[in-house]
Amino acid sequence: MTIELPLPDYPFAPQRLQVRPDVWMSYLDEGPEEGEVVVMLHGNPSWSYYWRRLVLGLRDRYRCIVPDHIGMGLSDKPDDAADAKPGYRYTLQSRIDDVETLLQQLGVSGPVTLAVHDWGGGIGFGWGLKHSAQIRRLVVLNTGAFPLPTAKPLPKSLRLGRDSSVGTGLIRGLNAFAAVTARVGVEQPMPDDVRRAYLAPYDTWANRIATSRFVQDIPLGEGDAAWPLVQAMGRKLPEYADRPAFIGWGLRDFVFDKHFLKGFTDALPQAQVHAFEDAGHYVLEDKGDVLVPEIRKFLGTHPL
Repeated sequence: MTIELPLPDYPFAPQRLQVRPDVWMSYLDEGPEEGEVVVMLHGNPSWSYYWRRLVLGLRDRYRCIVPDHIGMGLSDKPDDAADAKPGYRYTLQSRIDDVETLLQQLGVSGPVTLAVHDWGGGIGFGWGLKHSAQIRRLVVLNTGAFPLPTAKPLPKSLRLGRDSSVGTGLIRGLNAFAAVTARVGVEQPMPDDVRRAYLAPYDTWANRIATSRFVQDIPLGEGDAAWPLVQAMGRKLPEYADRPAFIGWGLRDFVFDKHFLKGFTDALPQAQVHAFEDAGHYVLEDKGDVLVPEIRKFLGTHPL
């Protein structure tokens, strides 16, 4: 997919890799090839654009690898009908497998810093179920890597999108999820051109398939496809307590709130925590001016 709109602060030349037969992933590979690798994984309903300011702040020294998950951003957006060619299963396991394929194809077999946001936590820590030895540092931003905390009910808007045809119609017909998140996910309103950049990949019913399927894949209990994965990564999370970790958190997040933050600080008690009362879900939008230099300082203080 190409986007004709201007993409502020995104002066990159995305590359493409075939991760499955006739299914191509767009990704950024910015910075020196011999630099320490930082893998940045976005969530829903964003894309690699979310990480742009961190890439710009690191790419002189670090190798920044930033995929657009299939169905998101500039990657292909295949249908998932049984007879679709090419087809794709929009599940957490598929996302994990795609990241594994990408890193293998890029020859990334050594240590990495894992940076995650939103569903990127499930994808990244899911990849870590097999590759935790490679993960030497963590950058954790408003995400989850364990089952929904008992004190945190799933917001009604997500329940609607997950379990009803009405919610699916709103997400795919009106782009409601991406449009609303671009407004309520920040405390400082996005400039119009930035908001348009967030929404640009999701311009048709067909191109909104992944924003809907991600919501439908939210694991809440037995029988949900991703449930065994989030249980396993939740059990494994404390094993990362011996590694440097940076947590940046917008406390106004309507999903990944203080309950999720506590889940990470309990598991990673040594983590360097930057929590903001005046920031929302897209914490890099609200607090990029603070977080980007702090993350760079953190990486420099804990070299691989």
